Order: sequence, then structure tokens, then C-alpha cells
Amino acid sequence: MSLLPILEPLETDRLILRHRRVGEAAIYRQLWTERDPRVPPHRRINPEGRPTLEDIAAHIRAEPGILAVERKGTADVIGYCGLIFHGNGSPDEPELAYELLRATHGCGYATEAGRAVVTWASEAGYRWLWAGVRDWNVASRRVLEKLGFCDTGRVEPNAVHGDSLQTVRELSTSIHRFAGSDIGSMMGIRL
Repeated sequence: MSLLPILEPLETDRLILRHRRVGEAAIYRQLWTERDPRVPPHRRINPEGRPTLEDIAAHIRAEPGILAVERKGTADVIGYCGLIFHGNGSPDEPELAYELLRATHGCGYATEAGRAVVTWASEAGYRWLWAGVRDWNVASRRVLEKLGFCDTGRVEPNAVHGDSLQTVRELSTSIHRFAGSDIGSMMGIRL
């Protein structure tokens, strides 16, 4: 693909995925505070308190492919989901990224948001999506499995923070052609 499509707002039965707002930086910083202690230090709040709200606000401005995950009805932002274009694949093979507040874990929101993003990527013409996950993060590994990601066998060993596993999903526009049809509606996908 020569011109990469930018992820647009999406809607599912229970969620609205929309562009993040700088005013929501505190929510995204809370995600940093809730991270498992096994997460590498560069992905946690450091002793100097970074990233600050200002750091996170700057990141929101610079990363248009990541969407806020908002629950319908309550309009509360519970995390993010989207595509990263500087991950493990080439620029036309983005990486799926998602993270939700702990209080919302176990409700199927990550799978629902991820499914909407995967469907959009397929419809947009992307051929492959990548996703990295730590071996100990069983919940995220289950989400990726439900979304059709497969283990590539590529592992970045890390004795301190857990091995990083690389997964991939081949996309086919033909299998997601029904996103706007009755079949798509039954699956909770609306583009």
C-alpha cells in the first residue's frame, strides 16, 4: 500500500472507538500506574514521575492510529485500541495495540475493540497485522487468539520481564466483506 489509511472512529454494540483527546491524558497515565511490575521499566512510571500528563498529551497528538475505547451509555474512556505503524512489521503491516483499565478486565471489551480494529484494517486493505505480547500475559494472549492471531515462533528472550512473543494475523478483505451486513451486525461490528 502506498498511502496508508488512518484508522477512523468505529462502533460496536457496547463501545465507541474514537480519536483520543489531550484532556484524557490522566486516564492514559492511570494505565501506566496499573501495569504489571513485570512490564519493562520504559513502559512504567519512572522514579522521576515520567511520563507526566504533558508527556502523555504530546504522545496523544503524535499517534493518530490509536483510538480511545469508550463505553456506550456511560461515555467513560476505559483504555485504547488501535494500530501502531512503527512496530514489528513494515509500515503497511501495522501492529495491533490495546490496553484497558484493570477495572474493566474480563468483560470482553479488549476482544470487542480489537475485532473492530482488525475488521477495519482488513476493509482498508492491509494484508497483515502484528501483535507482540509477553509470555506471562495470558489474558492478552487469549484476546489475540480470539482475534485470529497466530504465534510466529519469533521470541525475544528476556529473563527479567518475560519473553516477548510475536504474533501475526493475515487479513483477507473477502472474509470481512460482511461487516456492514446482517452477519456483521450479529457479530457486533459496524463500520
